[in-house]
Amino acid sequence: MKNHIVTAFRLTIVMLAVVGIYLLIVYGGSKILPTKGNAEIITQNGQKFYANIGQEFKSEKYFHGRPSSVNYNAAGSGGSNKGPSNQEYLEIVQKRIDTLKMEHPGMENTKVPVELVTASGSGLDPDISEEGALYQVKKIAEVRHLSEEKLKELIKNQAEKPFLGILGPSKVNVLKLNIALDQLK
Repeated sequence: MKNHIVTAFRLTIVMLAVVGIYLLIVYGGSKILPTKGNAEIITQNGQKFYANIGQEFKSEKYFHGRPSSVNYNAAGSGGSNKGPSNQEYLEIVQKRIDTLKMEHPGMENTKVPVELVTASGSGLDPDISEEGALYQVKKIAEVRHLSEEKLKELIKNQAEKPFLGILGPSKVNVLKLNIALDQLK
């Protein structure tokens, strides 16, 4: 009995050390990120928005982000847990594709970027690919009476390159893009 207690105590000490070191590595690693591991808050017209949490934009004069399986509620993030073999999920995605093509006339023969019709694992992804933003240019240019070239340049300027030039894809933060869009003259 005494041997088991001593062994359990030793294992507990070793695991505390391993987990503690892991936590220090994760915490230290977060401090080298651009936001230092903190939320990125943007104040616009007296309102605060969190740039690292997906926002819902309903108006057709704005770029839209990824669909959310949690209605953009940051209090409870989560995915649908339905995979590509789930018939109900496939029907939801197909309905989103059909709706997107209907909302964006002239884009019927263009491949729909996957992030515009599928929710992320958290349901709160604030970013889309440059292709996802470019897919929406024609409609927004028409609604806002802007040239498509001007919007494409805006997207190019708002695109965030991969971290350290190699980690992850190039992406566009939808909130920042829409704020920049409102500031266009």
